[in-house]
Amino acid sequence: MSLTHTDVTAGPAQLDPCGHAEQVDCGIRDVLDRVGDKWSVLVIVELSNGTRRFRELQRAIQGISQRMLTLTVRRLERDGLVLRTVYPTVPAQVDYRLTETGESISHLVRALADWSIEHRDAIALARRTYDAQHPDNEIR
Repeated sequence: MSLTHTDVTAGPAQLDPCGHAEQVDCGIRDVLDRVGDKWSVLVIVELSNGTRRFRELQRAIQGISQRMLTLTVRRLERDGLVLRTVYPTVPAQVDYRLTETGESISHLVRALADWSIEHRDAIALARRTYDAQHPDNEIR
């Protein structure tokens, strides 16, 4: 190294979960975005109870619009978590169920939902306390 060398020497490379030194998420973020969004969690939790028709899902998931439910089940179907079955009736009957992959994650998603219910009051209190102490905060 020369006397005029002023660059900071980097420490050991930080490895991502896939063992790469560069910033690569190996699809983890994409999967978590899907199974971690509010509507997907609620659809998976409901389908973990068994096969449901579209309207049954919509009635069971409070606040979801028809369009959002359609988008959510399509995304879950695309990801291989939900199977959509159309029966040749008039009008067509459609039902949804979890695939084997969907079933394999359902206990984790259900645990997250259960944890959310169990801790919602404590989180709400923490938010109110924080907001009272930081009235100009932009997080809300």
